Amino acid sequence: MAEAPQEESEAARDARLMALAIDAARRGRPSPNPHVGAVISDPEGRVVATGHHERAGMAHAEVDAIAKAERTEGMTLHVTMEPCNHHGRTGPCTEAVIAAGFRRVVIGALDPAPHVPGAVDRLRAAGIEVRHGVLERDCRALVADFAKHIRTKLPYVVLKSAVTLDGRMATRTGDSKWITGKAARTEAHRLRDRADGVLVGIGTVLADDPQLNVRHVAGVDPVRIVLDRTLQTPQTAKVLTASGGECWILHGSSAPRERREALQEAGAVLLEVTEGQDPPLLVMEDALRALGEREIVRLLVEGGPRVHGTLLDQGLADRAEIFVAPRVLGDGQAPGLAMGRGSDHMAGAWRVEDPQVRRLGDDLWISGELRSGEPAKEEER
Repeated sequence: MAEAPQEESEAARDARLMALAIDAARRGRPSPNPHVGAVISDPEGRVVATGHHERAGMAHAEVDAIAKAERTEGMTLHVTMEPCNHHGRTGPCTEAVIAAGFRRVVIGALDPAPHVPGAVDRLRAAGIEVRHGVLERDCRALVADFAKHIRTKLPYVVLKSAVTLDGRMATRTGDSKWITGKAARTEAHRLRDRADGVLVGIGTVLADDPQLNVRHVAGVDPVRIVLDRTLQTPQTAKVLTASGGECWILHGSSAPRERREALQEAGAVLLEVTEGQDPPLLVMEDALRALGEREIVRLLVEGGPRVHGTLLDQGLADRAEIFVAPRVLGDGQAPGLAMGRGSDHMAGAWRVEDPQVRRLGDDLWISGELRSGEPAKEEER
């Protein structure tokens, strides 16, 4: 049993234990369910057990922690998201929490779309003290992908790119190996492990022949997804032949029958989506909806620049994970991070809100939620 700090206020204790629950939540791979973590502590604030939701259909975080605890009567439960109050793949967690005899339950974030509301009221009616909103921002960030998918049926879209200081993804000849160092490339593979699917356009397949699987870290391969309106993907492409995961190709109605048959024989799963006429491109929102219907909740988009630009232009991107190398190409014809319509004014530019900046060797990793328009006004310098 872990010791608790002495002379700790209740607020400080709640924050400390919720931070542990957040760490526990990140261990699972529960998609299409949300990441949730739980910590059980005694009246002195010492940790008794931790739990997390490992996989859809397996025990939820609260039930996992309860199963690991020798005793729960009179203890406190910290959980990153409001306990479920409905029958799904598992029973209601509110019933398990009440049966465990907790004195107090501390919740980070409320369920973004409760199937059966009233979990907090149900716990209080059972005589349990309930507090919610502890480290709420961090807890909500844990389930941002789940919340968007529940609300819109679309995936949570993460734009990933490696660029030079002047924002270039490759040279004018298409050479991009390697913009960043090994540490940054390792983290990029960790992002793949956390995604349900990783998406590129046909231009990236033809130029780079990427594998799109997880190699530099231990993890689970995402579904490899290609936007390929007319099915130009070669049957020998690595997205088809690489180990791990399926390859899905989204195409339009104009794709030739012989190409459909050839790629299906090569192992591709073909998904036909709406095709626009002017210009003749796949309708991006319909493409994303097709993925969301197949439980792609978190989608990592690795480009190229026209795919990134289209997602930004249409307001379909949610987060950025950008690796910046201290190199300058100085070439206006080299492809940039995003090539869309853009904005005529800086006030209309997309921005990374409250960015987290980390150094990886000589490179920088900038990540955060994407927002359009100006942030709250600050004094002019």
